[in-house]
Amino acid sequence: MTPVVRAVQSAGPAVVNITSTSVVQNRRLSPLEELFFGDMLPQRQRTRSSLGSGVIVDGRKGIVLTNAHVVAGGTDIMVRLLDGREFAASILGAEPDFDIAVLQLKGARDLPALRLADTHDLMPGETVIAIGNPFGFTHTVTTGVVSALGRTIRNETGLFTDLIQTDAAINPGNSGGPLLNILGELVGINTAIDARAEGIGFAIPAGKAARVMADLMRQGSVSPLWLGLHGQDVDQRTALALGLPRAGGLLVSEVFPGAPAASAGIAPGDVILSMGDTQVRDRRDYLNFLRNHTPGEDVRLELQRGDEKLIRRVTPQPFTDERATALMEQRWGFSVRNGKRGAVVRQVRQGGPADFLEPGDVIAAAGNMSVRNAADLATVFRQERMARQVYLQIIRGGRRYQARMTF
Repeated sequence: MTPVVRAVQSAGPAVVNITSTSVVQNRRLSPLEELFFGDMLPQRQRTRSSLGSGVIVDGRKGIVLTNAHVVAGGTDIMVRLLDGREFAASILGAEPDFDIAVLQLKGARDLPALRLADTHDLMPGETVIAIGNPFGFTHTVTTGVVSALGRTIRNETGLFTDLIQTDAAINPGNSGGPLLNILGELVGINTAIDARAEGIGFAIPAGKAARVMADLMRQGSVSPLWLGLHGQDVDQRTALALGLPRAGGLLVSEVFPGAPAASAGIAPGDVILSMGDTQVRDRRDYLNFLRNHTPGEDVRLELQRGDEKLIRRVTPQPFTDERATALMEQRWGFSVRNGKRGAVVRQVRQGGPADFLEPGDVIAAAGNMSVRNAADLATVFRQERMARQVYLQIIRGGRRYQARMTF
């Protein structure tokens, strides 16, 4: 009865196997089929199942934490416990920017649950245990150590920050399962592996997962954040003009009065080099870092100001729809109201970036996102506020048009 055995026996009953079933198209239509046949061809559909893991964190209410990608697109989600019981599950909330989803087991009460550890004192070299369902082998146990803390990994859509790196074996099917300390407490949610190497896995710290879960259960989403500044990429020409040794970073061009950046003493002309332990290569890195940052946490910024490097700590504020809408009207030069088919243009500033719009136009899409209402457009603005151009899909007189808005 080693400490690892005791931890596994204590935590194992709260680890679950998740099967998510979705309906997918068997194949895409070719351009010629789409053009000549369109909807006349029969829809070929098939079901696809994905396997993952999860952990019960509230046994009284049947609440399960897992990864968002485990249940993405799932129409039927089944959860199986170690003792063989099965429950259908509904998604209470999912946030792909953090890869966290919260499930509720239907009809489940008084289930075993794990206690979340305080991960602030987690140390490299500390023993950790992973339990999950790799390749369908249920409740597989692997052990290792904390290899590093505060890791950042990037993918095609953004980045994930403040991750726990471990050499405990994590394989497909472990996603969403627990990373435990030697006391059997939850220290992380296993989320990713590095396919290029062995013994490199990552987990979302339990404290961060808990904050995301609280927001999802309270309001259905995690509050978007901002520092209250505007900036641009530092290319080779800009780096040369600023006397920087290399291109990269975010050049601050504007700081809004009363915003967190202003309170921290950040000024136009500063170059943001890193946020936390994450290097900022461009404005996308800056925005993606804030997308993966939970409310209430300070951020350590490394700045270049002239020949001097500075360190500033700043606490991001919620970037509300009201604040985003007001800034959008100022920067993009038009305002909208809710309509039946999307966001309806209400006013357009002459000479502004969007002076091709007319009152009554419907914004059906912006960037790569469909727009159903004014709130959706505010979300697009938060993502694209530092872009040099944004594509709009406009409905005018029953016809759809594409337009490019440049700044």
